Amino acid sequence: MISKNIKYTDYNGVEREETFLFNLSKAELMEMELGTTGGLTEIIKKIIETKDQPSIIKIFKELVLKAYGEKSADGKRFIKMDENGQPLSRQFAETEAYSVLFMELATDDAKAAEFVNGIIPADVAEKASALPEEQKLKLLNNTTPAPTNN
Repeated sequence: MISKNIKYTDYNGVEREETFLFNLSKAELMEMELGTTGGLTEIIKKIIETKDQPSIIKIFKELVLKAYGEKSADGKRFIKMDENGQPLSRQFAETEAYSVLFMELATDDAKAAEFVNGIIPADVAEKASALPEEQKLKLLNNTTPAPTNN
């Protein structure tokens, strides 16, 4: 999980600073991987190799909005839907905070990498950091921890 402190000016001209939370569970990562023809990992790899900017932007938007949520007070849940079944990300996307974050990620490769590493589960990120660059994207294909010999 990553928290982003974002300064923005709302539509009433009021300057605000708020903290927003983003997280993807292993199940969500697997769903994204298996729910994409050819696998999300391979598609991202091809997009990066061909430098297809419109597709990269589309994927970043999907990642940001899919990862947005609010932590429950007891810390047991990361809530992504409101009581009416609407995604909380829809409300977030309608704020200038979203615009500020999106522009930051779209224009700064280091911030984009930090964000992506922050939204994935810590054990998946840890495994990824130990891999060579060309194998990091393949990690999403195996997000379950390796068995241990006890």
